[in-house]
This record gives sequence, C-alpha cells and structure tokens, in this order.
Amino acid sequence: MARTVPAAFEREQGCTEVEWLRWLPGAVRGHALALPAPGQATVAIAPGCLHLAWTVRPPRQIALMRMPRMEVSYRFEDVDAPARSEFMRYFDLYLHRGGG
Repeated sequence: MARTVPAAFEREQGCTEVEWLRWLPGAVRGHALALPAPGQATVAIAPGCLHLAWTVRPPRQIALMRMPRMEVSYRFEDVDAPARSEFMRYFDLYLHRGGG
C-alpha cells in the first residue's frame, strides 16, 4: 500500500548543499529540473510541479560527530496524491544513504 504524501511538508536532510545539488538530478528520475535561484529548485511533474526550497542549518553535533543538515520545504502544485506518492518513493530511495 502506497503511503500518502501531503501536498506540502518540510524535512531535515543530513547533507551539505553541494551533496544535495549533486544528488537532485538523479533523484528526480528524468523529470525536468530547474534551479531558478540559490536555495530553490522546481521539478516538472505533469501536469504540475514540485517546488523545493532549502536553507543550510548549522551542523548537528553529537559528541565529536558533526552532521551537516539542511531544512527543505517541499510544495507540490497540481500534482495528485498517487503521482506525489510515486515520485517521493523513488526520490526517497535515491537519497537514502546507508543506515538501518
């Protein structure tokens, strides 16, 4: 059963902006990707799009470990629930980096 993806939400990503920008083209799986301004991206998902906006946050520190992090806002426009779920399933799998 596919999970429901809301039309708008925020997430914390544990990566640098350089990594994020390197991963985005593959994560959008062939959808047209535009970077209209620093900290913003638009992904064409017919008949609508996904607007991404991010802000680099201070690293999270646990003992001696420091993890980079960014706050990312996701806003789907004119993309129905099944298409949002399908898109995010691949997007999340692509961005998954090890762990349990």
